[in-house]
Amino acid sequence: MKISDGVEMLELQIETFGSRAELNPTLIWDDETAILIDTGTPGQLEQIRAAMNEAGVSLDRLKAVILTHQDLDHIGSLPEILQEAGEGIEVYAHELDKPYIEGKLPLMKGNPDSMAWQLEGLPEDERRKVLAFLDNPPKAKVDRTLADGQDLPYCGGIHVIFTPGHTPGHISLYLKKSKTLVVGDAMFSVEGSLKGPHPQSTPDMDTAFRSLKKCLDFDIETVVCYHGGLSKDNVKDQLQELVRNV
Repeated sequence: MKISDGVEMLELQIETFGSRAELNPTLIWDDETAILIDTGTPGQLEQIRAAMNEAGVSLDRLKAVILTHQDLDHIGSLPEILQEAGEGIEVYAHELDKPYIEGKLPLMKGNPDSMAWQLEGLPEDERRKVLAFLDNPPKAKVDRTLADGQDLPYCGGIHVIFTPGHTPGHISLYLKKSKTLVVGDAMFSVEGSLKGPHPQSTPDMDTAFRSLKKCLDFDIETVVCYHGGLSKDNVKDQLQELVRNV
């Protein structure tokens, strides 16, 4: 889905835990650079390639991947992208999530205890498949770490907002040219209405809500949530309502 010139919200379809869902990485590009924000679950390379082609951006134009955080459904297809595209793609993430992405520490939520709410009720054969997959999660080297307030000089400017809570190193990204806020899992959206943070998957809800207050400092016209997609109606008012009592 086109957000503005050079900004596309990808719509990746997954079937997991007995139901269908959609994930929404963000693709940004200009004449020099294409950047993908988050990479879906493992095995979604071809969906990503097709979505990029539909936007008019071939995979070989990709120069960087920015990860909002370490969760499996955000880093999943990164190893496949790097293998397919070869050298030349730089991977960005916050330093606090870097060791998890690189496999030096186990994913915080990639284990049976943290995923109990998702595993509950699954047929036994599907449950075994998920547990087996968690034993060998995807991993990749992080080339550059990002810090709060950092500006990346790509595609009209990308401002890094440190928004921990969902994970220790969660970041959101403000795309200056289009006034778009890409929030990863700091929030989710339901039919354009901003919700969140999601309590079942957010270990530190207090910190997560405090993180959202930082987003009010920006002139935002559109919010892209990884789960739930686009929100563009009175988003500043929606944000203010979410953090009213924080």
